[in-house]
Formats: sequence, structure tokens, C-alpha cells
Amino acid sequence: MKQFTIFGNPVAHSKSPCMHNMAFAGLGEDALYTRTLLQDGSKLREVFFENNFMGANVTVPHKEDALRACDEVDSFAKSVGAVNTIVRQGDKLYGYNTDALGFLKALQKFGLDIKSIVILGAGGTAKAISVILRDAGYEVTIVNRSAGRLESFKAQGFKTYTFEDFEASSYDLVVNSTSAGLEDDSLPAPKEMLAKLLSKAKASIDIIYGKETPFLKLSKTYNLPIKDGSDMLLYQGVLAFEKFVEGRHSFEEIEAYMKRAFI
Repeated sequence: MKQFTIFGNPVAHSKSPCMHNMAFAGLGEDALYTRTLLQDGSKLREVFFENNFMGANVTVPHKEDALRACDEVDSFAKSVGAVNTIVRQGDKLYGYNTDALGFLKALQKFGLDIKSIVILGAGGTAKAISVILRDAGYEVTIVNRSAGRLESFKAQGFKTYTFEDFEASSYDLVVNSTSAGLEDDSLPAPKEMLAKLLSKAKASIDIIYGKETPFLKLSKTYNLPIKDGSDMLLYQGVLAFEKFVEGRHSFEEIEAYMKRAFI
């Protein structure tokens, strides 16, 4: 039986095992998908081989460590500096990023006329979705607590701000790409800043799934359409699964089984 996992910290909340195991069982694949709590991202490669995994997904905060753990990385994952899907071939690890396409599909389901987007946070997920959104024609701005993580975004030509130098203007969509609110009641940015953003926005998305975060609760007070990270999780999971099984099943076949994890 082939072994797959998701690396993260925290990881107990992850719905990925349920999604992938439903698809493995439904599609007749002899495989098992588990959770692996990883404290130190630099140990990812070592733990991967110790457990004889054949593939893995990677969630916060290890997506950049995952890129460094791989022998080969596809061009998109390399351009965004973050890997969320790893596939083993022999003694080599191949890295991909399926987060971005998953997010784009989720955004398109809103059906709103969105042109400008502000992303809160500058981690691995922000790196992935910012590039694909810009490539798809959206105007993207990145806002982060500190300046250090913004350097890679600046190098790619994005408008970037810290909390201190950002003056909230009008954006169609506000995205929380941080883990704020995952395990506590924190917000991804100062409440005053969020109030200015949300009062002018058309919608908001939180990449956290399975709960109404403080960010989404605040968004609802401004009567905004909201979306958590469930659609993004589903679509990136289907794309990752396609790589795990080397294309033996169609996107639609995989999606049909994975959707059952959200019922």
C-alpha cells in the first residue's frame, strides 16, 4: 500500500486525509493518506524518506521549506517560491504548486466583477496566488505586518506595503492568506485597517476552511459575500491527486469523490 501524507503545523484540523482517502477508495487505488505534524520544516525531506511516503501535500508554515526539500521543482512553483505538492520518483522528490489554480477556480465561482485584489500576508500561499492572479489579469497588492517577506514580491513588481505604510484604498476583493484565526480569535491585520478595506470591497475570501474566522465574521458585518478556503482546498486537492496517481483518473472523477469530504 502506498503511503501519502500532509505536512503542517498545525495539521490536526486538515481535511486532506478524508478527501484523498475517499478518492483512493472510490477509484480503487491501494493507498493511504495520513497527517504528519512537522515542527521543523528543514526536516521535511528526512521525515518523508524515513516514512517511505510516495507523495505529500504541504500546508502552513512549510511550503517554502518544501521547495528546498525537492530535487526538481516545476517552473510555476519555482517562480512563486512555494511547493504544496510533492511526488516521489525513485530517490528524487518533485515539487509542484496546486494552490494557485485551486484559488483561481474558487474565485471564479463568486461570479462577481472583480478587478483589484489586496492580499493580507506574504507567505507561501500569498506567493502562489498573487502570481496566478496577476497572470489572469487582476491588479494585485500585498500587505504584510513586516517588510522582510515583501522583498520577493517587490522583485516581481507587485505593489507592497507594511501595516505602517499602507493607506487603505478601494479594492474589490480582500483575501486573508495568513493563519490568523485558525486556532484563535486573531485578525490578519489591525481592525481599523480591515474596516476601511471591507467597507469598500465587493467580497472577501479567507484561505482557512471549515470555520467562520474572525476575519469572515467581520466581513459579514459589512454585508459582503464571503468564501472560506473550502473550494480552494478541494480544487488544489484534486490537482495534487492527479499527480499522485499519474493521471490515471480524470479531474471530474476525483472531484466527485473528494466532494464527499465536505458533506
